[in-house]
Amino acid sequence: MAEAAIVRVRHCGAAIFSRRAPERCPACGRPLSGSALPAAPLRLPSPFRHGHRQPRAFLLRPTAGTFLGGYDGKSDLHVGITNSNGVVYNYDAEGVHRAGTGWEQCISVPLVQPHMFGLLQQWDQLLEEFSAGEAWLPHRYDEHEHNCYTYALAFINSILTAQGKREMSKSEFTEKFVIPQTKRAARYMTLHQELTANDFYIVPLPQQEKQC
Repeated sequence: MAEAAIVRVRHCGAAIFSRRAPERCPACGRPLSGSALPAAPLRLPSPFRHGHRQPRAFLLRPTAGTFLGGYDGKSDLHVGITNSNGVVYNYDAEGVHRAGTGWEQCISVPLVQPHMFGLLQQWDQLLEEFSAGEAWLPHRYDEHEHNCYTYALAFINSILTAQGKREMSKSEFTEKFVIPQTKRAARYMTLHQELTANDFYIVPLPQQEKQC
C-alpha cells in the first residue's frame, strides 16, 4: 500500500502540514496560489524505505506491525542486513532467517559505498558465510545479550576488521547511524498521526523563520 503524502506550506508565521496542498491558508483564509516562495508547497520526503529494494543495508523495523501502522514508539524493534538482492538476513530465537518479504517499511542505513568494488562483489558470500557461524544457532539467542542487533553489528564489525578498520561499539554505531534516522522518523510519524485525525496540523515557526 502506497504511503500517503505529507505536504508543508508556510504562512501566517506557521508551518502548515496536510495531505495535499491547500488552496487557502487554514489559519487566515487567504489564497496561497500567489504567495511568496516560502509559502510554496513542499512534499516532505519519507524517512522510510522499502527494505527489499535497499541492497547491502542495515534495516530497522517494528517487530510487529509497521512504523505508520500504529507503532507506539516503545515496542520492540527488529534489525537485519540485506544482501545485494534485498533479501533480509535477520536473527532471532529460531536462528538466521533470509526474508524476501516483510520489510517493506523500514529505516535504512546503507553500508557500502559505490566505489567499494571489491566489497560489492563479495558482500553476498561474506554475509552467507557469516550467517552460517555457530554463534547464530537458535540456542545461542538471548533477548537482551545475543539478539538481532548483536548479529547485525557483529557482521558489520567483521567487514570493518577485514578492511583494517576499527570496530564499532553498539552505542557508537547507534548514535552515529541509527539515532539521526529514528529522530527523523519520529517527527514524520507525529505528522502522520496528526493528519490521520485532522485535515491540517499547524506548528508555529521560530521567529527567525517567519518569512510570510
